[in-house]
Amino acid sequence: MHNFLREIERRAVRMAEFSTRNRDDALEIVQETMLGLVKSYSNRPEGEWKPLFYRILNSRINDWHRRQKVRNRVMTIVHWAKGEGDEPADNPLEQAPASYHSNPDEVLQLSFKTETMITAIGQLPKRQQQAFILRAWEGLSVAETAVSMSCSQGSVKTHYSRAVHTLRVKLEDER
Repeated sequence: MHNFLREIERRAVRMAEFSTRNRDDALEIVQETMLGLVKSYSNRPEGEWKPLFYRILNSRINDWHRRQKVRNRVMTIVHWAKGEGDEPADNPLEQAPASYHSNPDEVLQLSFKTETMITAIGQLPKRQQQAFILRAWEGLSVAETAVSMSCSQGSVKTHYSRAVHTLRVKLEDER
């Protein structure tokens, strides 16, 4: 299990970072995912770990998005109640620059095309992003991706196809 988690950690952090746009939150999500996998599924056969891991990861990412929505609504109500304006308060997370890399060495190592690709993937709708990363980067089959995303194989094919089409269009525009 230790080797599996070590192999998958970096890619999982990247996936969570795409979705949250926050390195610290991504690291926390991945850590919770790893603990959940070990606690609940370490007795399962090794071949089942990868889809189970990504199913837990996607669930944790969805939970994070739900908490963010609630937190944003609460902050808006608090600002309104304090009389700080009728307009919803600006969300400091939305004002922060979108950075997928916290380590300057990583930034220097990436080429312009890689950065463009990362940005394009980060702009995909969440389900397309998940399908693309799991299929293209992680090499999961359609069936494994469907288990990981808790959806049908047809939905995986649709999300993946749309993601590939969108990425092709965006990357062609960059040429």
